[in-house]
Amino acid sequence: MILGRPYLEYLVLPDLLPRGKDRRSGLILTIPLCTEQTSMEELSSTLDYLLGIPSDKCKARGFTVIVDGRKSQWNIVKTVVLMLQNVIPAEVSLVCVVKPDEFWDKKVTHFCFWKEKDRLGFEVILVSANKLTRYIEPCQLTDEFGGSLVYDHMDWVNKRLVFEKFTKESTSLLDELVVINESEKSNQLDKERPPDCNFLPSLDPETVLQTGHELLSELQQRRFNGSEGGGVAWSPMDDELLAQPQVMKLLDSLREQYTKYQEVCRQRSKRSQLEEIQTKVMQVVNWLEGPGTEQLRTQWGIGDSIRASQALQQKHEEMESQHSEWFAVYVELNQQIAALLSAGDEEDLVELKGLQQQLSDVCYRQASQLESRQNVLQSAHEFHGTAQDLSQQLDGLLGMLCADVVPTDGAAIQQTLKHLEEKLKSVEGSLAGLREKGQVVMDQMSNQTTWSYGKDVPIENKENIDHIQGVMEDMHLRKQRCEDMVDVRRLKMLQMVQLFKCEEDASQAVEWLGELLDALLKTHIRLGDDAQETKALLEKHKKFVDVAQSTYDYGRQLLQATVVLCQSLRCTTRSSGDTLPHLNRVWKQFTVTSEERVHRLEMACSFHTAAEKVEQGDLPVEVEQETYEEVETVGKALLDRLTVPVIFPDGSEQYFGSPGDMASSAVHIRDKMKLVEVNQLLRHLGCVTCMHQGTM
Repeated sequence: MILGRPYLEYLVLPDLLPRGKDRRSGLILTIPLCTEQTSMEELSSTLDYLLGIPSDKCKARGFTVIVDGRKSQWNIVKTVVLMLQNVIPAEVSLVCVVKPDEFWDKKVTHFCFWKEKDRLGFEVILVSANKLTRYIEPCQLTDEFGGSLVYDHMDWVNKRLVFEKFTKESTSLLDELVVINESEKSNQLDKERPPDCNFLPSLDPETVLQTGHELLSELQQRRFNGSEGGGVAWSPMDDELLAQPQVMKLLDSLREQYTKYQEVCRQRSKRSQLEEIQTKVMQVVNWLEGPGTEQLRTQWGIGDSIRASQALQQKHEEMESQHSEWFAVYVELNQQIAALLSAGDEEDLVELKGLQQQLSDVCYRQASQLESRQNVLQSAHEFHGTAQDLSQQLDGLLGMLCADVVPTDGAAIQQTLKHLEEKLKSVEGSLAGLREKGQVVMDQMSNQTTWSYGKDVPIENKENIDHIQGVMEDMHLRKQRCEDMVDVRRLKMLQMVQLFKCEEDASQAVEWLGELLDALLKTHIRLGDDAQETKALLEKHKKFVDVAQSTYDYGRQLLQATVVLCQSLRCTTRSSGDTLPHLNRVWKQFTVTSEERVHRLEMACSFHTAAEKVEQGDLPVEVEQETYEEVETVGKALLDRLTVPVIFPDGSEQYFGSPGDMASSAVHIRDKMKLVEVNQLLRHLGCVTCMHQGTM
C-alpha cells in the first residue's frame, strides 16, 4: 500500500480543543524526504488520497506543509515544493522546509524561492528544526521537531486500512443482503416460483459485523482516553471523528438487513429440513420393509455346530450393522422431527406426527425382530457350545474307560476311581445344562415371527427343533453307555484295590515272619537252668511257632486270593513271582531254626533231668551210673550242638545269638557237669569207705 511509504510517515491533524491550534487552525502535513530517489508520481497519488480524508471544513482552514529535507538534496526539495503547487495549491497556506545543519547554498535557494513566490501561490520558508516552533505550536509537533505531540503513524495507517476494508465489505454485503431479502419476499408472494437457495452473500455477515464493532470501539476509545505516556493529552483526528458516524450508520443498516436475512435463512432451512426429512423417512421405511425384511426372512437357521452358529452370528452382525446405519438415520430424523414439532408451526404438525409415527412403527418392529433373531442365535451358540463341551467330556471319559489300567498301588487306584466318578458327575451336570439350553432355544424359536405383507408370519422351525432334540438324545445315549462302562470299570478297580491290599498284606506277613525268624535267632538262646525252666521254654517256643505258623498261613491265603483276583482281572502281578517264593523261603528258614531250637531245648531238658536225678542220690548204683553216663553223654552232645550253626536249605548259615551268649550257655553246662561229677566222686568215696569199714 502506498500509505506504507516512508515519505508519508506522518499525517497530523490539529486538536479540536482551543489549545493546540496554530495560527490558522489548519491541518499540518509532514513530508519526510530521504537520500533515496523519491517517486513524484507516488507522492502525488498519496497526497490526493490524504486530501480526500478531511472534511471540507478542515480543508477550508488550509494546510501547513512541513517538508523535512534534512536527509535529502535541494533539487528534490525544490521538486516537492513545486509539486505542491500543482496538487493542492488552494489548500496550502504555508510550506516550511526544514533545512539540514549543513545547508545548501543560501544564494541559490533564496533566489529560487523568491523567483517562484508569485507563481506558487503560497509562502515558502526555510527553517531549522529547532526554530520550527516559531510557526507551529510545540504541542502540534512530534518529538523529532522538538514538539510534544504523541503520534503513532503505523497505528493510524492500520486503523485506516481497517476502516476502509470495513466500509468496502459492509457496503457490498448490504447490497447483497437487500437483493436476497427482496428475492425471498417475492418468492413468498409467488409460492409456485422455485426459491433460489443458492443465492448466498459472498461475505460472512458475522465477521463483518465483528470487524465494525471492534473498529467503532477503537474509535470511541480514542475519543475518551488520553495518551499512555508523556502526560500530554492526545485527541482524535478529524478523519477519525468523521469515521465514527459512518461506521455506526453502516453497522445499523447491516444489522437490520442481517436480521431479515437470518429470518430468510430460517425459513429456507425449515423448508429444506422438512423436505429432507420426508425424503429420508421414506428411504428408511422403504429399506426396512424391503431389503431389511427380506434379509430377516431368509435367515432362519441355527447351524448344526458351534462353528456354523458362529458363522450365522457373524452374518447376523453384518445384517445388524446395515440396520444400525438406518437406525442411526431414524434417531437423527426423530430428533429433527421433535425439534420441528416443538417449534409449533401448526401447518406442519399433522404431517410431522404422521411421519414420526410411521417411522417409529417400522423401526421398532424391525429392531424387535432383529433382537429376537439375535437371542435365538445366541442361545443356539450356547447350546452348541455346551454340546461340544459335553461331547469332549464323553470322549475323555470313554478314553479313560477304554484305556488299560496300569496299577501302581491301591491309593493310585482309589484316586483314579475318584477322578472317574467326578468325570461322570460332570457329564451328568453338562447333560442337564444341555437339556435346559435346548429347551430355551426351542421356546424362543416357537415365538419367532417375521413381517410379511403387513402382518406377522410364524417361521417354520421344525428342522431346527428336530436337530436340537436329536443332539440331546444322542448325548443321552452316549452318557448311558459311559455309565455302563463306568460300572464295569468301578468293579474292576475295586478288585484291583482288593488285589493290592492282599499283596500289601502278604508282603507284611513275609516281613513279620522274617522278624519272627530274626527274633528266634537273636533272642531265643536260653536253655534254662534246670529241667523245669527248660520245659517252660519249650512251651513258650511252641506258642511262638504257632504265631509264626499263623502268619505263614495268613500270607499263603492272601497270595491265593491274589491269584484268584489276577485270574478275574486277567492280569499278572509280582506276588506270584516274588512274594510267594520269599514267603516259602523265610518259612523254611524259620522251620529249620525252630527245629534246631526244639532239639537243643529237648537235649537241655534231658541233661537237666539226668543231672537232677544224679544229684538226688536215691538211685540204685547201677541206675545212678547209667544216669551219670547219660549226663556226660548228653552234656557233651549239647556242648557240641551249641558250636554248630543253623544251616538253611539254601546253604547259608546262621548262629543262635552271639558268640558270648553261646559261651555263657556252654560254661553253665560245663559247670553243672563238673558239679555232677564231683557229687558222683563223693558218693563213690563214701561207698568205698563204708565197704572198707565193713570188712574191718
